[in-house]
Amino acid sequence: MKPNRHDEVVKNALDEVRAVYSELKARHVERSCTMRTECCQFKLTGRVPYLTRGEALVAARGFRATGRKTLPVRADGACPMLDEKTGRCLIYESRPFGCRTHFCRAAGGPYERREVIDLIHRLETVDAALKGGGARPLEAAVSAELAAMR
Repeated sequence: MKPNRHDEVVKNALDEVRAVYSELKARHVERSCTMRTECCQFKLTGRVPYLTRGEALVAARGFRATGRKTLPVRADGACPMLDEKTGRCLIYESRPFGCRTHFCRAAGGPYERREVIDLIHRLETVDAALKGGGARPLEAAVSAELAAMR
């Protein structure tokens, strides 16, 4: 069966988002994530990552790969993809750009925007191709993609 145009657009989008993540990882910016997950405590930090539609697709697929279908409601205000039992990110390899370039001082502080603006533009281009309408808060963005997968 020949893939339709929408399937091709989605596949290309997923490939491009993953390429952006790979390129970011290859850049020589001093980082040392110790997975303390302080940055995942959105209520405490007052910061929530915003995701483009391509990032949300990657995150939702990573989340579904764990066998889960809906994001849990976290009364503590932590990221819904932070496992309450282990304290680890359920989608670490599929985590969004904002989680990779975050503000965590323990990891080395935030990336300077000028260091990653080209990658941000690529994510915005993917968002436009997917008719995403711009970045949205993590929970809303991923929940919408999970619902569309049903």
